[in-house]
Amino acid sequence: MRSTGFRRTFPAIGVCSLALALTSCGSGDDSANGRTRITVNCEPPKSARTDRQFFEEDVASFEKQHPDIDVVAHDAFPCQDPKTFDAKLAGGQMEDVFYTYFTDVRHVVDTGQAADITPYVRELRSYGTLQKQLRDIYTVDGKVYGIPRTGYSMGLVYNRRLFERAGLDPDKPPTTWEEVRADARRIAALGDGTVGYADYSAQNQGGWHFTAELYAQGGDVVGPDGKKAAVDTPEGRAVLRNLHDMRWTDRSMGSRQLLVINDVQQMMGAGKLGMYLAAPDNIPILVKEKGGNYEDLALAPMPGGRATLVGGDGYMFHRRATPAQIRAGLKWLDHMFLTPGKGFLGDYARAKKHDAPVGLPEPRLFTGAADARDQQVKKANANVPVGNYQAFLDGNQQLEMKIEPPDAQQLYSVLDGVVSAVLTKEDADIDRLLKDASRKIDGILARS
Repeated sequence: MRSTGFRRTFPAIGVCSLALALTSCGSGDDSANGRTRITVNCEPPKSARTDRQFFEEDVASFEKQHPDIDVVAHDAFPCQDPKTFDAKLAGGQMEDVFYTYFTDVRHVVDTGQAADITPYVRELRSYGTLQKQLRDIYTVDGKVYGIPRTGYSMGLVYNRRLFERAGLDPDKPPTTWEEVRADARRIAALGDGTVGYADYSAQNQGGWHFTAELYAQGGDVVGPDGKKAAVDTPEGRAVLRNLHDMRWTDRSMGSRQLLVINDVQQMMGAGKLGMYLAAPDNIPILVKEKGGNYEDLALAPMPGGRATLVGGDGYMFHRRATPAQIRAGLKWLDHMFLTPGKGFLGDYARAKKHDAPVGLPEPRLFTGAADARDQQVKKANANVPVGNYQAFLDGNQQLEMKIEPPDAQQLYSVLDGVVSAVLTKEDADIDRLLKDASRKIDGILARS
């Protein structure tokens, strides 16, 4: 699943014009005339006026610094539409530099539509400053096929005010699932419709969160060979048993189930929910759209201390891109997204001026001195309570980063049924549910 968005809402893959419908979206290398022309996508749509303005400003400043490069940006929403992505990919219609989710990388490489940029990445100034675990997502069989742009990881969003009312220390959030359960009981005991812990269980979102919780327990959805399910395990049973007991024994999850992200966000924004799993980008949504307060909302790392589900995006290069276009595209990525404290994602002073939240703990793309610089500029311009996220920042550094499983949406659909059964049927047979899910997942993997 995708996160709901980072600091701003990001937009989408551009669609080729009718004149280009039968040819590649690649614009053609015009280096013979001393200029290199590249097409790129994921430009914010005109309806997102501030984002569009920032993007255009950054493209204009890039072209001023590089008068030998022309950038042609395509917009649409979302950045990658699953309904058109595979068709564009199969038809060779992608832009010279095109947006992808982390989970797309292997598929794009397998279709033969991505350029191997290994010989050129040393020319990307920022490459060595990027987190290795994120760089590795775009590396297949030792070859580099893309560059990460953002990354998010799951954590525990919690309400500091409810923690205080329940006699809990808001500066010491739970670090284990046993502690989550105990804290949820105390919060639910406040009454008046207050729920201690909530989870998704519909529209594939239950399967998504089951995966995140399984990772946190040290388990996996698919085995190392990618061919067999790995959910029917002690870790898988531990996830479901914990949910079952919070729901039916502790009664700390409330009676209303089959929830999706909007339902849970509304509960948290209204001050009626103690905890739920989410990425940092949920926090401004809770404030700006759901009635929450930045001072009340905090973030902790995934309980369990093993691993966290990560997602994010980056850019790959069309297989027909020339060396000049690849080099130009790398320079553009450096300028737009990969310079600490600057560019479309990192110009925190500009974002603050336009009342965008500054100071959230992610995306955190860099390491070492580059990360220190990025964090310094972010902190200097922060307009949210950064101390509320320190536990997340500290704890996440110790967790393994794990991306979503192959065929994620199909697998999540299967696992949705498992989670929803546990949360709606007190006598749900956990062993049987996991055996049936394993069989279905094996069938999906065999067909992929």
